[in-house]
Amino acid sequence: MTIPRALLLVILAGAVTAFAEWRVSLPGWNYEFPRDHGTHTDFKTEWWYFTGNLESQDGEDFGYQLTFFRQGIIEPGRQIPASNFLQRDMKFAHFAVSDISSKKFHHFQKLARGAFGEAGFEEGDRLAWIDQWSCQRIGPHDFRLLASDGDVSINLTLRSQRDPVIHGKNGVSQKSEGEGRASHYYSLTRMATTGTVQIGKKIHSVSGLTWFDHEWATNQLAANQSGWDWFSLQFDNGSELMIFQIRAKDGTRDSFSSGTWIAPDGSTQKIHFADFSLEPTEWWTSPKTKGRYPIAWKISIPTLELSFTARARFSDQELAAEPFSYWEGAVAAEGQLGNSPIQGKGYLEMTGYTGGIVGMQAK
Repeated sequence: MTIPRALLLVILAGAVTAFAEWRVSLPGWNYEFPRDHGTHTDFKTEWWYFTGNLESQDGEDFGYQLTFFRQGIIEPGRQIPASNFLQRDMKFAHFAVSDISSKKFHHFQKLARGAFGEAGFEEGDRLAWIDQWSCQRIGPHDFRLLASDGDVSINLTLRSQRDPVIHGKNGVSQKSEGEGRASHYYSLTRMATTGTVQIGKKIHSVSGLTWFDHEWATNQLAANQSGWDWFSLQFDNGSELMIFQIRAKDGTRDSFSSGTWIAPDGSTQKIHFADFSLEPTEWWTSPKTKGRYPIAWKISIPTLELSFTARARFSDQELAAEPFSYWEGAVAAEGQLGNSPIQGKGYLEMTGYTGGIVGMQAK
C-alpha cells in the first residue's frame, strides 16, 4: 500500500530533527561482508544505489538507476504497539532508464509503509523490495535487479569484478564538521551486467557495467550546506573514480569534499579536498522545476596527472519528484591520464539545485 506524497513530506520533515537516539557514523566501523550488504536499522537513513551504462546487441545505449531508500521514523529503542500500520521506517525507491539513443528519460517513484509485506528490507537473500521492484543477492557481491512500470522495465544480473571499496578514512566518509556528521560508505565499483531492458514493446538484450553504492548514516549535511555533485566513473583502462563536492550556501566548495581513486590493480587512493578541482562548463535549465544544472564538468586531479571532461549523454535526466527533485544521469568522460588518453562512462548526481534535501540536512 502506497501513501500520499504529502503525508510522506510530513513524516520525513518530522524525522529530520528526531535523531537523538539514533546511532551516528563514527570512526572504527568494522566492515563485514556479506553482512554489510544488509540493513543497519540503528541508523536513520540508508540507501542501496545502482547505476549503470548498458549497450544492446543492436548497438543502442541505455543508462539506468535503481535505488532503494530506508528512512527511519521511530527510534530503535522506542517501544511501539504491534500493528501493521505502525512501522519503524518508510520505504521508497527510484527507478529510471535513460534511453540514450533516442534521448528520452523515463523515471518512476514508489513510496510505501510495508504494512502488509509489499515493501521491506532483508528477507533472506532479498535485500530490498517495493511491489515488483526488487534487489536480491545471488552471490557474495552479486545481485539480481528487477523493476518495471508500465512498458519500461529492467531484468539485470550483476556480478562484481572487485571486492568492496571503502570510502573515507577509518571507516567513515565525513560530510561536515562535527562528530557523527558522516556516513559509512562502500561501493562495488565494477559490476559486469547482463540482462534485458524493455522500453515500449521492444525488449533489448544488454550488457555493460554497473556501479553500486551502499551508504548509511543519521545526520550528514550541516545547515550551511546546500547539496552535492557526485560522480562515479569507470574508465576503459580498468580504473574507477568516485568524487564528490559538497556545495556551501555561499557558493563555495566545502572542505569535506573528497573522493576515491581505484587503480586497475584494485588498489585505492583517497582524494582530498585540495587534490582536485571541478569546473562546470555547460548548463541546462529544467522546464519542469526551473532548476539550473551543470551538465558538463572539467575535472582535474593533479596528484594523479588526471584531467578530463565529464558530459551528460543527454541533458534532460532530472528526476522531478517529491519530496525533492535532483538530476541523476549517464555521463561520458574523455581526457588524459599522464601522457595517455583516457575514456570512460559513469553517472552524475546533482542535488540541492531546486531546494533542500529532505531527511539529510540539519536545521
